[in-house]
Amino acid sequence: MIFSIMKYSYVKFLRILRDVFPATCLLGGFGSANPAMAREQAGDPLFVLSAEYAADIVTVAQGANDGTRFVDLLTVAGELDLDKAAGWNGARMVAQVLAGTGGRPNDLAGTLQGVNNIEVSKNRVKLYQFYLDQQFAQAPVSLRLGFVDLNEEFYSNDAAGLLVAPAFGIGSELSATGPNGPSIFPSTALTARVRIEPSKTVYAQFAVVNAEAGVLGDRGGVHSLFRNGALLIGEAGTTRFGKLAAGVWTYTERQDDIRLIDSGGDPLRKRARGAYALFEMPFARQAGPDGETSDKVTGFLRAGISDGNTTPFKGGWQAGVLVNGVFPGRPDSQLSIGANQAFLARKYRLNGADAGDPQRGAETGLEITYSDKVAPWLTIQPDAQYVWTASKAPGARDAVILGIRFTITQSREW
Repeated sequence: MIFSIMKYSYVKFLRILRDVFPATCLLGGFGSANPAMAREQAGDPLFVLSAEYAADIVTVAQGANDGTRFVDLLTVAGELDLDKAAGWNGARMVAQVLAGTGGRPNDLAGTLQGVNNIEVSKNRVKLYQFYLDQQFAQAPVSLRLGFVDLNEEFYSNDAAGLLVAPAFGIGSELSATGPNGPSIFPSTALTARVRIEPSKTVYAQFAVVNAEAGVLGDRGGVHSLFRNGALLIGEAGTTRFGKLAAGVWTYTERQDDIRLIDSGGDPLRKRARGAYALFEMPFARQAGPDGETSDKVTGFLRAGISDGNTTPFKGGWQAGVLVNGVFPGRPDSQLSIGANQAFLARKYRLNGADAGDPQRGAETGLEITYSDKVAPWLTIQPDAQYVWTASKAPGARDAVILGIRFTITQSREW
């Protein structure tokens, strides 16, 4: 069954790429699906077109229900150097399209934070990111304007990137806010971001984000600008010894209180806001074949809090470790272990108790995953998770999730 699914997924991937890449590209070198990374490695090409196809087979061995689900996500990205294309110094244009299909394993697991970071609620093709990035030569300032994934720069750290549980992408106390979620996967929003880097190791950034996420391809498409206000978020930090950063966020318009109502029966309106901090530091280094050193073992710790009036989560934390080059002779092998805990807001727990679904004070997850590149174009990643669920309802069970991810990548430069 697994090999049949893999064969179907790979054939589907190649058919989509057949009309995007020249035939010679399928026989040539494969590379990163990250256009920025490809641009750096190739010395600023005019245009980079890249694709990544991730296919997950996820088995919920124990949870609200048991079973197996198939989840996949195709990402096609393009980056145009506007300096080379039109003489626009320091500017580039980035576009990214997503197509996600498959089942929803968290329906089986029954967790509050989710168990798979490529799972989508609706199977749709959408323009996920589309933005202009401008670097100013006369000042250490950059501007990003358009549909932007907020989690690429805010509330993120590289050492957590291998883990599959969504909580390691962005804290649940922020991801569960707004009219339909902030500008993160699977839908972004119109964003203006300013980043200042007074030195190579110090930065500060601020973004104004339309409160309603929605892109071309979503049901309803792009929402009106600031119809429900904006999300304001700022972060500052240093990368001198790894990464140490802190951020704050708030919405310009009040949100519905999740429990309290006024005399007319309508929800009271409260200010949604929060803060977070993160720390990442390498603990060991390794020498490469070219004599240069890189991080061998990196640890991270993150924590965030929210108002607890407009979101189910009062706060939470995530911690873990990433090991690169796990086995001698396997430079692309990686091992990551992570733990996360989300604290439920008191009002959310009271709502659950009223509805006959009493909740504990927190949901806790533990994950271990290993990744290795078995071919220049193929990475395989087995994954295991255990989630101590928050539900105290009779018959509620903790969740045990086993999965394997196959990632195919391809890129072409001009």
